[in-house]
Amino acid sequence: MDFTGQGVLVTGASRGIGRAVALRFAQHGARVAVHCQSNREAAEETRALLPGTGHVVLQADLADAEAVRQMVDDAVSGLGRLDVLVNNAGIYEEHCLADVSYEEWQAAWRRTLDVNLIGAANVTFCATRHMISLGGGRVVNVSSRGAARGEPDYPAYGASKAGLNSMGQSLAQALAPHNVYVTTVAPGFIETDMTAELLQGESGRRIREQSPLNRAGLPDEIAYVVAFLASAGAEYSTGTIVDVNGASYLRS
Repeated sequence: MDFTGQGVLVTGASRGIGRAVALRFAQHGARVAVHCQSNREAAEETRALLPGTGHVVLQADLADAEAVRQMVDDAVSGLGRLDVLVNNAGIYEEHCLADVSYEEWQAAWRRTLDVNLIGAANVTFCATRHMISLGGGRVVNVSSRGAARGEPDYPAYGASKAGLNSMGQSLAQALAPHNVYVTTVAPGFIETDMTAELLQGESGRRIREQSPLNRAGLPDEIAYVVAFLASAGAEYSTGTIVDVNGASYLRS
């Protein structure tokens, strides 16, 4: 997996899976654009961890279409080119139907879809226009096992990730003639800041028991698969959804 000279944009790269993905690409020679929604300090910490030079930090609200356009343009300007996009950014907001008001329900759905699905779609549109002009590129979406398994307390999250799966498959077909290859990684529970509370105590024990490995995954385990799917030689995997969940949810 050699990305020497390539430009890679990772959304939501200030921590967790996104930080591990950014680090993995930089270790293999890429220049990385580290995107954050609001925590620029954490994004700068990510950049400081990356080996090599030419990395940039970009801040944008993915729910703002014009901010997305500017962010992608800035990534291309800062990196010199854009070869790989990793749609990793996402929000995970509890809104159990029986416990929230109608107004809270609507707001949770709108916020989640605006970032996790529509935001990713807009980033992909802007990024792949640059890739097409270069003669090709890679898009890797970070989805979730919740897209297929269900998210009873986080239904908008599950729906947004199911939409991301479908979007990836549709765009794999649409963009293949332009040598742009689109794949998706669907993690299970991963040890990140976003899941830290859920992985504590009794809930954590139950979550770990869902996998025969009796543990949650690590961010670098997701980053490895992302980098593989973005690498030369993985082109015929376009359109695929790779489950990385420690056999906690199986489908065929």
